[in-house]
Parts: sequence; structure tokens; C-alpha cells
Amino acid sequence: MGRSYATGKRKDATARVWIKPGSGKVTVNGKEMNTYFARPVLQMILRQPFTVAGVEGEFDVYATVKGGGLSGQAGAVKHGISKALQLYDPSLRGALKAAGFLTRDSRVVERKKYGRRKARRSFQFSKR
Repeated sequence: MGRSYATGKRKDATARVWIKPGSGKVTVNGKEMNTYFARPVLQMILRQPFTVAGVEGEFDVYATVKGGGLSGQAGAVKHGISKALQLYDPSLRGALKAAGFLTRDSRVVERKKYGRRKARRSFQFSKR
């Protein structure tokens, strides 16, 4: 088919990512990357796998992402792009693995405990 598919995950977000050779156009949930991820930091996160692999502007990306917030979604798309690049061209695996982009970031929000205000924060103590 000339394209590659991978699933990326981060926090509560899950991204389905397709890459194919092209001009470097990135589409997320039917919108341009610049409009969906307005913050420059999030756009930089999405470009990282291409920079590390040395293939900037060579692939078009189509992604659908659900769940979580914008930061988690950007991380999920980055993870998906990295996995899809590695499947498309196995020679890029070394650079992506060294940068740590193929590993799913397992950090998630800690659950709230009973008797506490948040996960670890206690209710305010009153001496009198």
C-alpha cells in the first residue's frame, strides 16, 4: 500500500496514525496540525520523530486521536508517528529507540484515595 499504520498512547489519549510518503502535511482529526495543536510546543513535539530520524518533510501524516487533553494527545500522536516510521523503514529504529520515542510513557494520573482531598493531599488540619 506504500503507507504505514501504528497506534500511539499517552496518559488517557489514544492516537491512530497513518503515514505515507509526501510533502510533510500533518492532519489531526481532519484539521491541520497548526489549528488542532495551536501551541508551538505541541507542534514541536509532533515534529520530533521526523527530526531525530532525519526525514523532515518526507511523510504525510493522518491521525485520529481520542481521549485526554491536548498535551496527552500530542504525546500519543508522537508515539504513533514513531512506531509507524519504524514499521515503514526498519533502519530508522535505532535513532528512534535511542531517543526513547518507541517506549510508551506509562505515567498516568494517580487515583484519588478515600479520606484525602486528592491523591495525596489531605484535608486542611484544624487545631481548634
